[in-house]
Amino acid sequence: MNRIDAKFQNLRGRSEKALAVFVTAGFPHADATPTIVHALEDGGADIIELGMPFSDPLADGPVIQASSAAALANGATLESVLEDVRMIRSSSDVPVVLMGYLNPILSFGEDEFFREAAAAGVDGMILPEVSLEEFARFSDRLRTHDLSGILLVTPVTGSERIKAIDERSSGFLYCVSTTGVTGMPGSSSAGDYLKMVKGHVRKNPLMVGFGIATPDDAKRLCSSVDGVIVGSAFIRFLATSPSSEAIGGWAARFKGALREKT
Repeated sequence: MNRIDAKFQNLRGRSEKALAVFVTAGFPHADATPTIVHALEDGGADIIELGMPFSDPLADGPVIQASSAAALANGATLESVLEDVRMIRSSSDVPVVLMGYLNPILSFGEDEFFREAAAAGVDGMILPEVSLEEFARFSDRLRTHDLSGILLVTPVTGSERIKAIDERSSGFLYCVSTTGVTGMPGSSSAGDYLKMVKGHVRKNPLMVGFGIATPDDAKRLCSSVDGVIVGSAFIRFLATSPSSEAIGGWAARFKGALREKT
């Protein structure tokens, strides 16, 4: 069983919501990522979304864009990202999802990249440029290597398309809580929107991301979904160069909020 599927099965057994945290590989220092991931896991993070740095991350807001630029300046490459995953795997089974853009993957070689990612211990992929119609190009490769292909729905996605995206996605469905890029404030009507999406989702756990800046945000949004994804808020915190203990405490506060009764 894929680690993502096993994680959600375990969380369902405990009636618990999932905490996924986005980490830009190679930020704030070239060799920092495995230590950061272990600290997040110790604090209660259930899934790690590992960002593959790229010079034009179109779905990301200024905080993650800046972290990506810093990681590239630190020498981050797809090879170094996969080495980070191998180091994480040497002592952890936390599910790792790679998030990134197509140009570096195409330069690396599609078949080689998916093969090496799986061999390194990656569990899934988020490719935000890839639409439902284009996903077939990658779905067979992902399936061959037991990699989840995680697709996104947004506030402008219609109900029938939500159903179709849910059917093609695997691992979980990524629900963008607001229009725009990462790091933007969440919408006050997000709760109604998430309930609508959840009503159309039959196959996958539903995770919500974008605009989750505080534990209170996570608590407010998690009632209608299976978990939350925190990105810009963590990268902003990470830029202050916290210790492993502080990173674990940060994750514990978010995970604690998800455990609280609403």
